[in-house]
Amino acid sequence: MIIGITGLDGSGKNMVTESLGQNNFIQISFSDILREELKKRNLKITKENLIETGNYLRTRYGRKILARLALSKVEDGENYVFTSIRNPLEAEFLMSRHDFLLVNVTAPDNIRLKRIMKKRLESDPRTIKELRKMDALENSSDPKKQQLHKVMKMAQVTINNDSTLDKLQKKVDQVLKDWMFKLQDPRPDWDHYFMEIAETVKSRSSCMSPKKGALIVKDKQILSTGYNGTPRNVSHCTAGSCERCSLRHQGKIKSADYTSAICICAHAEENAIVQAANTGASTKGATIYTTFTPCNMCARMIINAGIKEVIAKVKYPDDVGTKLLKEARVSLRVLK
Repeated sequence: MIIGITGLDGSGKNMVTESLGQNNFIQISFSDILREELKKRNLKITKENLIETGNYLRTRYGRKILARLALSKVEDGENYVFTSIRNPLEAEFLMSRHDFLLVNVTAPDNIRLKRIMKKRLESDPRTIKELRKMDALENSSDPKKQQLHKVMKMAQVTINNDSTLDKLQKKVDQVLKDWMFKLQDPRPDWDHYFMEIAETVKSRSSCMSPKKGALIVKDKQILSTGYNGTPRNVSHCTAGSCERCSLRHQGKIKSADYTSAICICAHAEENAIVQAANTGASTKGATIYTTFTPCNMCARMIINAGIKEVIAKVKYPDDVGTKLLKEARVSLRVLK
């Protein structure tokens, strides 16, 4: 989980970050990335220099540069808090991740001013008017520069930090409770789960034709798998053992020409059915997942194997197999 923190100076972003730190979130600050850049250039670390450097990096390397640099520091299995997000495209880029949450931290101007004045920095504002003038520096009309006001509006959650630390901690805890599980990797449904396996199965194809994969499933258990290729103990098609595939691959015959040469390759569905028979697994009432809708020959085998449903990823141009399945009352779905 990655929580992005945005908000005006003095709103208490660091307080929220420290609160998340107590929950083992690792901080990655966009401002720290800019500070590192200033040190490389031997420049004084001031708010103006931070803003100018951020604008320079976005102009030269693209508006997502700080987000990309922050993500390069992320390791699997850890929770992170990204601070100082000030550009809409950075926020949009991060929000495209399923595990990212953008939080805007707010506070009334008078409270913000008091917090800032406690730092006792010479360049900090001393009045509300000066505070708002400082805010304006981060609200450029140039999309390559800081547009904090736009980022704040993009936030999925707003935390009003206008009271005690205890109350703030409760608000942070509530955000974690509400969002921690929402941002986990989404589980695929059964159909997409099995189709992804069929996609992996097809990578084993030894045929020169487009790779295809299939698996037969019953009661959510895989009975067998199959991919297109030459029969067992026969040299792979990719080694030139199939005359038709070789000629077609060389452009000497057309794909629809089945008379000039005989193909010795077995289809994915065919192999899956044969493998089930080899292991003694009954395919009656089963479902077959296949990366293409079956051809005429495979449709016949599916029907006679007692398979009740075919779920495909891509519709094959040949409708003969599809019509045959329909006539035999075998359900066919193309997965979306």
